[in-house]
Amino acid sequence: MSWDDDSYADEYGERRPARAPATGWQFARRVAGYAGVVAGVIALVIGAVFGVNALGLAVNPGGFAAPAEKGPSVALPPVVMEPEQREQAAQVESPTGTIEEPTALTGSEVSPLLTVDPEWIVRVAAATGIPERALSAYAGSHVAIAEEEPECGLDWATIAAIGSIESRHGSYGGAVLDENGRAQPAIIGRALDGDGVATIEDTDGGSLDGDSTWDRAVGPMQFIPSTWAKWASDANGDGAADPHQIDDAAQAAARYLCASGPMTSPEGWRAAIFSYNHDNDYVDKVARVANEYAASAG
Repeated sequence: MSWDDDSYADEYGERRPARAPATGWQFARRVAGYAGVVAGVIALVIGAVFGVNALGLAVNPGGFAAPAEKGPSVALPPVVMEPEQREQAAQVESPTGTIEEPTALTGSEVSPLLTVDPEWIVRVAAATGIPERALSAYAGSHVAIAEEEPECGLDWATIAAIGSIESRHGSYGGAVLDENGRAQPAIIGRALDGDGVATIEDTDGGSLDGDSTWDRAVGPMQFIPSTWAKWASDANGDGAADPHQIDDAAQAAARYLCASGPMTSPEGWRAAIFSYNHDNDYVDKVARVANEYAASAG
């Protein structure tokens, strides 16, 4: 039957008369009915989307769009005493006047006399590809921050991942870390003049970055001078806090990261890395590299 027929068949095959044209009121009711159906369908679609998003938020606090990458949780590097330090510590007298051997310290009880086990440095450097001098700085920062802020939960693999991304462990642009851990030549970023980057006018008189007009990120961990002024650290104990020296820079980075709060949960870890660089892609990259280091180290 074509849509042009003016009559149609009933269930018995009999022809029924054509329907009378709809009145204005009937037409209006039909339009209203169709509108109601459309509105109902839209409401169902909106409800479904809301329900799916609600489920996503329950599973992932950032929603389905939130990146899933998060950082590792690796053990504190093993520490040892240098022979002369062990001898000095062994001469400490107890309140009773007897000579006491120092007790073993681990975790948050790490003593400043302790240094990262050189054998561990050699083994992990070979496994991860991180240069030994750089790894020593990252591991030392892990040991130090575990003592200073045991609730933070930051580990050497995360610090190493940032060092890798920021400066290739102090080797960006052909630089090398000398025996004192200082990048030679100095690693200095582009001028923060607002041309595709943040606009930060000079804050250090050019003393750290050589630029008296604009600030530039400096050193193996790429600190902006104004940030370094707040978090400057002297990790190697030479009396100077130097962002171009990798021990100092790594320890400052650790303190900066832990200032955002504990990093023991995925959310806390991501928040800390995001505070270092406000870019979720950067956070994801740090997570991937850190996890690779952790896995390689065993």
